[in-house]
Amino acid sequence: MQPPKPYRDFTDFLSANFPHRVQKVTINAGFTCPNRDGSKARGGCTYCNNQSFSPRYEKTIKTITEQMREGIDSFLRKYEGVKYLPYFQSYTNTYGDLKLLTAMYEEALEYPDVVGVVIGTRPDCVSDELLDYLSSLSKKTFVLVEYGVESTLNRTLERVNRQHTYEESVEAIRKTAERGILVGAHMILGLPDETREDILRHADELSKLPLTTIKLHQLLAPHWGVKNVEVTHKIVKRFLERGSWQGKFFFD
Repeated sequence: MQPPKPYRDFTDFLSANFPHRVQKVTINAGFTCPNRDGSKARGGCTYCNNQSFSPRYEKTIKTITEQMREGIDSFLRKYEGVKYLPYFQSYTNTYGDLKLLTAMYEEALEYPDVVGVVIGTRPDCVSDELLDYLSSLSKKTFVLVEYGVESTLNRTLERVNRQHTYEESVEAIRKTAERGILVGAHMILGLPDETREDILRHADELSKLPLTTIKLHQLLAPHWGVKNVEVTHKIVKRFLERGSWQGKFFFD
């Protein structure tokens, strides 16, 4: 039986986990990463935002509570009964002392109408102690950890100065899922020298992992030139042209 959509998007995923509308609120907690502070390298990945290296950058970070308030106030449309997920998105949001990390997450979770937290990070920046804490937290509220995997090819990761291997991504994802924590992967399509076959192989490799979500980013030059809604429309159209849908060979 074919599902109503050709693939399950993040909105569907949230609807399956919550009885009310949920919106993410992006949080910049002022983190750096080992690929920028000299622990592993300096300069970051080749696609890193150079503005983040400005001396003014860290000074402009507002408190998490302030960012939550301003983020919620910025929504153009307000929905009755809506709840929120603080999204620790900028840079490596597990790169710090455990006490500091937990204080930040819990400040966000204490904000009114917050129903969980989403944490973006690198696969080489999660300790067993932090995962144990997040496992305990996930039993009380929604927790999703998103790892920047970017590519399953080590030659690509080396070329973009990622400073971790795909094997480290696999280990982090498995250790996270084993603790009952929801886990996602970010992938970049269009990295240098990756062929169509390489990109399709990414799907095969990721399918072997206990992932809850996958987010795809494009890195094509010189300009993308297409709005997100147009990209989604083209993807859905292609699914329909092929007579295909996510899980087709499992649900037939």
